Amino acid sequence: MKYLVTGAAGFIGFHTSLKLIEQGHEVVGIDNLNDYYEVSLKDARLATLIKQPHFNFLKMDISNKKDVDALFKANKFDIVVHLAAQAGVRYSIDNPFAYADSNLTGHLTILEGCRNYNIKHLVYASSSSVYGLNTQLPFSCDHAVDHPVSLYAATKKSNELMSHSYSHLYNLPTTGLRFFTVYGPWGRPDMALFKFAKKICNGEPIDIYNNGELSRDFTYIDDIVEGIIRIADKPPLPNAEWDASQSTPKTSSAPYRVANIGNGNPVKLLDFVDSLETSLGIKAQKNLMPMQPGDVHKTWADTKDLFELVDYQPKTNLPEGVQAFVDWYKSYYKI
Repeated sequence: MKYLVTGAAGFIGFHTSLKLIEQGHEVVGIDNLNDYYEVSLKDARLATLIKQPHFNFLKMDISNKKDVDALFKANKFDIVVHLAAQAGVRYSIDNPFAYADSNLTGHLTILEGCRNYNIKHLVYASSSSVYGLNTQLPFSCDHAVDHPVSLYAATKKSNELMSHSYSHLYNLPTTGLRFFTVYGPWGRPDMALFKFAKKICNGEPIDIYNNGELSRDFTYIDDIVEGIIRIADKPPLPNAEWDASQSTPKTSSAPYRVANIGNGNPVKLLDFVDSLETSLGIKAQKNLMPMQPGDVHKTWADTKDLFELVDYQPKTNLPEGVQAFVDWYKSYYKI
């Protein structure tokens, strides 16, 4: 099959593209290669991708409606895996308008491309951030997610709503995947594991927010990619028997769904740091800090829906995943 992967030079897009190519699919990747984090890392990911057979890359901004329409028109995509977005919870506090272009307008242009060119299934990145002020654990797609605590989270919730409208109006099958703290080789430098590793290796102290009283459902990249690709093969179907008064927000009468994709096993932040110290063989200097604006105390994915849909169960435990990241980090930065 022929896939479009947006954000192909990003962390998850890179790994997803590689796996799809490995499985024999044709992949067209697009990315605007913005400078939210070091472009050299995106270039290095892309250099690996363009060596692969059946992969083509186009530098493109998804907010450009004309370019995106031309892309869809020139290709007969079967499935779209939409991972391009302006990422970052805290960055959205200081740079809110960056999220309107990429996460709202950009998502709309992809939806338009999908409905105009008969895409069989749109799989797109949502986020665990949508759970916001929800304190009921584990986080379930049965829960309402109406109280985001960052603009980033609000845009991801908006993506789910926009997708539902297109599923309803145009019978476009859409699946939104709520990612839970993805980590691993080739990861994003703005994420905790990457930042901690860099500072520990440089002998600098690391900031531990909320005095370490945080937990995250850390999910290894290979497990995330496996879930993405399995769900891509299972587009949702319309359900004429769906009743809004007796149903949950995760499905619809339209060919629409949202699902958590996580490890289902929250880890305390200090235990995460301990695992990183073990892999690096270096003790961290820790600065205990107050809670940051836009952050949440705990994430924990209820993943039973995805497991039932695609027989998906993460296989990588935290020590294995952190060690794989450290091995890559040392090799990439020649430490």
